[in-house]
This record gives sequence, structure tokens and C-alpha cells, in this order.
Amino acid sequence: MPDARTIRGVPEVSGLHWEAVPEAHRAVIEARCGQILKAEAVTGGLMPGLAARLHTGDRAFFFKGIPGEHPAARLYRRERDANQAMGDVPAPRVLWSGDSEGWVSLVFEHVDGRDADLSPGSPDLPGVLEAMRRVNSRHAWEDAPPVGDNLAALQEKAAALLAKRPDEPHWAMYAEAVAGFSPEAVTGPSLLHYDPHPGNFQVTRAGVMVIDWAFACAGASWIDVAFLVPRLIEAGHSPAQAEAFVADHPGWATASADAVTGVAALWTLFREYKALHGPEEAKDFRARAAQAGRTWVKHRSR
Repeated sequence: MPDARTIRGVPEVSGLHWEAVPEAHRAVIEARCGQILKAEAVTGGLMPGLAARLHTGDRAFFFKGIPGEHPAARLYRRERDANQAMGDVPAPRVLWSGDSEGWVSLVFEHVDGRDADLSPGSPDLPGVLEAMRRVNSRHAWEDAPPVGDNLAALQEKAAALLAKRPDEPHWAMYAEAVAGFSPEAVTGPSLLHYDPHPGNFQVTRAGVMVIDWAFACAGASWIDVAFLVPRLIEAGHSPAQAEAFVADHPGWATASADAVTGVAALWTLFREYKALHGPEEAKDFRARAAQAGRTWVKHRSR
């Protein structure tokens, strides 16, 4: 049996291989894609379940699947629903999806790309911002969860940390920023990716593709670029440079200062929490993200 541990609040199913997918489920996939000659597990992500590159004689596909009773199966279904509503959004398309034989599975067109470089002066930056424009210019699908549902997890972790009243001065800064946040400020109809980090921007010959839509939702169009700002800071931008870069996004001017600062604090407190209490192997990069977010909140709190 696969091991289980907790990532992002749900048990992670690890140790899964292509053979773990029920035979009847695999047969349907092969009927759609062709005989699978090789299945390579893709590791390194935080999402529970199985990710694999499937190779037929002349083509590759990207597969994601998880047992249907797992709590994270809902995120796979969400990604499927988001994909069906994307229009011209630059993202890999779901070629087949299945919810049977006790599994939820997605088969995507394969993207041959690399993680985006978000450092100052990178030639990838214009393509990343253009991808965000195209994503956020679309309306989310009809039953998309509101971004407030996603932010609720951040608010929960923020409350848990702030209740402990640590001695570090930046904790008071966070508390003030969160106190000024109003959930109504993030409501809206726009399609949001919600997790814009370098690995979710794949630079290909055709341009920047946005992958991994498990947390897609509906909300104010500026949320995605707000979440991009600490990633830019982590990559070497100053807070002022990062904000100047995302200011070219049409939604940025619609955001109130308090809303942006509150979202920045919630994003950062979630990383602070995970750096303290999350999986050991993820603590270092969570801490780096938290430091970038802290720098941004401090900049906005002057």
C-alpha cells in the first residue's frame, strides 16, 4: 500500500505507479491514446496522487490520477472543470478525463518546456505577464469555487500563528495587515490560477504555458498577479520593482491598497506556517517564500 502523509492539509498518496491505475481504467486510456509503451513517474510536485509521462510509439502524454476516495480527488475534478472553460488561455488541454473504477484521472497534451525564469531582466517575464493577462481576462466556469474558499485556508493558518503572539516585530505587521483585509475585496468573475510560481509557467517554443490548475477559482482579476509579486521578489526583484512589473496587468489598478496588503500578509503567513509546521523536505523553500512575502508586506506597511 502507498504511504500517506499530509501536504496542504490532505493526506499525500506516495509510491504510486502506473500499474496502480485499475486495468479497466488504463484500457480506456490506451483506447484514446494508443498502447502505452512506457510510463515515467514525474516527481517533485506537492500535489498528492500519481503524475506520469505516458509514451506511445510516436507521442507523449501527461497523466494525473488519484484514487477517487482521496480528499484531493476534488482538486483533480476542479482542474478538469477549469480546463473545459479555458478558451484561448495558454494551458495544456485535457484530452481525456475519467472518473471510474475508483480513480479520477486526467490525460493532457504533453508540454515540452522549462520552468520560467522570473529574475530581473529575464526574457521570460513579458510572456509570463501576458499569460496572466489572458488567464484573468476570461470569466471562470459557472460552478467555479470563489477565491474566498481558497483564502479561508490561509486565514485559518494566519489566525493560528497570530494567536501565538510571537516576539518577532513582523508579527504585529502581519496582524495589522490582516485586520485591514475584507473578503468582499477579492470577489469577482475572473478566472484565477491561484498558484503562479515559476514551475507553473512552462516556457515552450510556442510561448508561456500555465500548468497545474488544481486550485483554479473565480475572483478579482488582480489576485494572480498579487500572488506573483512575492515570487518576483524571491527571484531577485525589489518590492517596488515587482509591483511596477505587475502594474501593467489590467486588473492591478482596480485593487485597493488594503486589499493587496491583506492578501500579501495572508499569502506570507501561510508560508510562515508551512515553514514551521509543514513537511520537512518542503521547509526550506517555504521559508524562502515566506522571507520574500515578509519583505513585500514590510514594504507596503511603511
